[in-house]
Amino acid sequence: MLSEQLIEEVILDQRNYLIKKDRGIDREIDFERIISSKQIVVITGIRRSGKSTLLRQIAARFKNFNYINFDDERLFNFDLSDFQRLMHLFKKESDSNIFLLDEIQNVAGWERFIRRIHDEGNKIFITGSNAKLLSSELATHLTGRYLKIELYPFSFREFLTFSKINDKKRTSDNKAIILKAFDKYLAGGGFPDYITCNDIHYLQNIYEDIIFKDLIARFGIRNSKTFKTLAHYLFTNFTKEISYNSLKDILQIKNVNTIKDYIDYLQQSYLIFECYKYDFSLKKQIIYNKKVYCIDNGLRKSISFSFSTNLGHYLENLIYLELRRRNAEVFFYKTAQNYEVDFLVKEKKIFIMQVCYSLDDAKTVAREKRALIEAMKELKLKTSTIISYNQYDLFKEDGFQIEIIPAWNWLLNN
Repeated sequence: MLSEQLIEEVILDQRNYLIKKDRGIDREIDFERIISSKQIVVITGIRRSGKSTLLRQIAARFKNFNYINFDDERLFNFDLSDFQRLMHLFKKESDSNIFLLDEIQNVAGWERFIRRIHDEGNKIFITGSNAKLLSSELATHLTGRYLKIELYPFSFREFLTFSKINDKKRTSDNKAIILKAFDKYLAGGGFPDYITCNDIHYLQNIYEDIIFKDLIARFGIRNSKTFKTLAHYLFTNFTKEISYNSLKDILQIKNVNTIKDYIDYLQQSYLIFECYKYDFSLKKQIIYNKKVYCIDNGLRKSISFSFSTNLGHYLENLIYLELRRRNAEVFFYKTAQNYEVDFLVKEKKIFIMQVCYSLDDAKTVAREKRALIEAMKELKLKTSTIISYNQYDLFKEDGFQIEIIPAWNWLLNN
C-alpha cells in the first residue's frame, strides 16, 4: 500500500514530463479510429518501440486527461488496493474521463480495475510490453471491450519522416537519397532512439533487458544459459526453418515442451515471430516446421555481428515485419515438388511473393520463377510478386504474371 502523498507526487511529476517531452513523429496508425472508439485501446509492442510516445500523441488530441506510468520505481509496491487512491487523486486533479495508463501489466490483477472503470463510461488507453497483455484471463474480463494496437519499431516510411526525407518526391536525385536511407534502414532497423544515437550498445541493452528482466526473471527460468543460447541461435538463424526436436537435440534438453515454452516466451516479448507453413489442414500447419523472424534488423545485427553476407535474409525479415505491420495473415508455402515461396498472404484473397536481394544471376531468376509458377498453378492464382533490392521487371509466362518491385518502393506503397 502506497501513501496518497507519494502517488500524487508521481502523478504530477509524470504529467509535467509528459507535457514537456517531444511528441516525435506521428505513428502510422488510424488516430481517428482509436480516439473515437468506445472500446479499451490496448497498445502492445517490444520495449523501446515508442508506446509511451504514442500515448503522448494520443494525449495531445484531448484537452484534458489522466496519465500514469507504472514503470516507475516509486510505484514498485503499487497493488490493487492503491487504485482507489489513484482514482481519488485523478478526480482531484481533473474532471476528465480520459485515462492513459502506461505499462499497467506491472500491477497484478489490474484487469478487473480496468473493466470496472470502463463500465463506468470512461475512455481508456493502456500499454504493455508483452504479447500476453491480452492473456486468456484478460480476454475473459474484457470480451468485446478492447481494440488491440501492436506497435513495432519504425516502418520505412516512418524512418524517412523521422530522418526528414521526402518520400513523395521521386526525382532521380531524391531516389538516390531514398535508396541511401533504405540501406541504412535495412542494416540498422527502426528503433527510434537508435536512429538518433547510432550506438550498437543501445540495441544490445534492449536485448539483454528483455532476456533477463522480462523473461528469465519473470518466468523463473532456471536454466538461463540454455535459454540464452536458444535465443541467440534463433536470432542467428532468422528466416530459416526450425524443428523443435532438432533444437531439443542441439541444446541437449530432454523435453521438447521446454523448447516450445522458451520460444513462446520469446514471442511474448516480441523478440521473435514464428511463421507457419500454409496448408488447408490446420493440424498440418501446427505440426510442420516453422520459420523464425526477428523484430528488428538492427537488433539482430547487434547480437550476431554479421551483416554483409546475409543481405537476402535481412531483406526477407524486413518484408515479413512490414506484412505484420499491415495486419496481414502471413505464411510460407511449399509446392508439391517442394519449391518454397517465401510469403503467402491470406486476406480477402490469397497472394504470394518471393524476396530476392539480387536477380542478376539467370539461375536465381529461373529458381524464383519456377517456385512462383508452380505455386500459382496449385493455388489457382494468375499473379505474383518478387521483392528485390532495387530492380523493376515484369515476366509473363504461360498465362502467369510475375511483377518485380524494388523493396524500398513496395515499402512506401501500402
